[in-house]
Order: sequence, then structure tokens, then C-alpha cells
Amino acid sequence: MPIRSDHWIQKMSEEHGMIEPFEAGQVRDGCISYGLSSYGYDIRVAPDFKVFTNVHNVIVDPKDFDDRSFVDIPEDSCIIPPNSFALGRTVEYFRIPRDTLVVCVGKSTYARCGIIVNVTPLEPTWCGHLTLEISNTTPLPAKIYANEGIAQLLFLQGDREPRVAYADRKGKYQDQKGVTLPKL
Repeated sequence: MPIRSDHWIQKMSEEHGMIEPFEAGQVRDGCISYGLSSYGYDIRVAPDFKVFTNVHNVIVDPKDFDDRSFVDIPEDSCIIPPNSFALGRTVEYFRIPRDTLVVCVGKSTYARCGIIVNVTPLEPTWCGHLTLEISNTTPLPAKIYANEGIAQLLFLQGDREPRVAYADRKGKYQDQKGVTLPKL
């Protein structure tokens, strides 16, 4: 499964809207970098966070999720408590081609601070804003900056298109907008 280059990512974004908004170079001016890189794309986190809280003492259950588990933080930065977790979303909207699988890895700037970004693969034909799972693994509060880089996407080309892609099976997270909580 070959990895897609910056040329392909730029072409697909500019001609087919694969990434919107699209930044054709690395933006670094006093921020954690984002935009096109050699073999990937550094995504940004939007100013729309949900931070776990124990105020209501609810159980985290993926089959019956209680949105009182979170506190909404619509700010330009977010403090994640020690050994805690937040959800965010990307600034960018994605339209993944049928022959492509996308894998997300955290940026080293955050990883070196004990911040782990987890995202499941972006499947062929999936579209939407990506919901980001951001973990603070440290015993200290951690600050996350909105509208700056948070993770990198790597685009992998399959040797053939899948028989059934995400949109074909009407995936439950298709065309999500905003931070999307677990669905059954």
C-alpha cells in the first residue's frame, strides 16, 4: 500500500475538495505547524472542545453515552486536566477518495509533552470533520491550542478499490459536523 505524496494531496485538495480549507505549505509563524508536508498533511484543531468531567458522576458507556460526561470549552485554547481526556474536531473538512485510507498520528511537539492524539482511520469515501481524541497522560494540566497543528494525516493508496466503502454501508459517522460523540 504506497503512501501518497504532497503532489497528490495538493492536486486532490485543490481539484476535488479532499481537504477544505487546504494550506499548500507548512504554516509555522509562532504556532504549532500545520498544512501540507512531504508525505502528509498536518491538521488543526478547531476552538470547539469537550473535556471530561466528573461533576455529574456518570458512567462512560459507549452504548449509552451521557453527554454530561463533558464540559464544553469553545475557546482558543483548552486546558486538559492531569490524566484526563478531551474531544475536539478538525478545522478541516475531508472527502476521502474511494482508493485511499488515511491514518492519523500525533505531532511530536505535543507527544513530547505527554499529549496523545488518537483517531481511528479515515476510511475510503468517508467525509466530514474529524473528531479528535486528545489524552493528557501527564500528572500536570496540559494546554492545547486551537487553530494550530495537532496531528498529521498519512494517505495510503490501496492496490484496488474496496467492494464496499464507508459511504456504501452508510457509516454512522458519515458527514459529521462538530465534535461527534459515540453512536451505537
